[in-house]
Amino acid sequence: MTIANQHWDPDRYRQNAGFVAELGMPVVELLAPQRGERILDLGCGDGALTAKLAAMGCVVTGCDASVDQIRKAREDGLDAHVMDGQALTFEGEFDAVFSNAALHWMKKPDAVISGVAKALKPGGRFVGEFGGAGNVQTLRTALRTAVAVHGVDPDAADPWYFPTVEDYRARLEAAGFNVRSIELIERPTPLPGDVGGWLATFGESFLNRLDPTIREGTVTALRASLRPVLTDPDGVWIADYVRLRFSAVLA
Repeated sequence: MTIANQHWDPDRYRQNAGFVAELGMPVVELLAPQRGERILDLGCGDGALTAKLAAMGCVVTGCDASVDQIRKAREDGLDAHVMDGQALTFEGEFDAVFSNAALHWMKKPDAVISGVAKALKPGGRFVGEFGGAGNVQTLRTALRTAVAVHGVDPDAADPWYFPTVEDYRARLEAAGFNVRSIELIERPTPLPGDVGGWLATFGESFLNRLDPTIREGTVTALRASLRPVLTDPDGVWIADYVRLRFSAVLA
């Protein structure tokens, strides 16, 4: 995924966000992949779930706009391609399109859904999970406030699209999908370390707009303000995740 002022380092991602793929297995179960099916993993990242689908006997193609993540996926032997999910070029090739924790980085949802529809065979499935309305609201508000204090437009810095169920259902149906299921799931998520790792991995679009001389101080201030809200009694950081999970079939 290519985001202004945001890049994806595979090693940093696995260290600070390895939980993303681990928590993606319920979406794989919702997909119910069948051996021999052709599946597109949209926003595949380093290919952690792509590999799981391939191990189930599926013929899987991964795509992601991050050159570094695709390089890592290819090193692991996966069929993976650098491609913007908002400008897919596939036509009638796949039995299913699968996506985990990627669609909220694509701020042109109708372009994504249209590309998915073109990529699918008739009757193909589109199954995914991504940030929904209210996702990381505490972290998002803190980041927006932090950059605004320094004269940065928070709307320009904000890289995310977190829709409601009603919004996303309407977009899917407008593109010719029958929605089988769609729901918001509150999922408070323990982080593998300090919130600074999360901010470094996911908050670059905000933080990289600040002068380098004040970034470290800004992260320190964010950590201090967020600690009373996002840590449990044992001091474990808990991110306020809300996921939108859906399954749809091309009519």
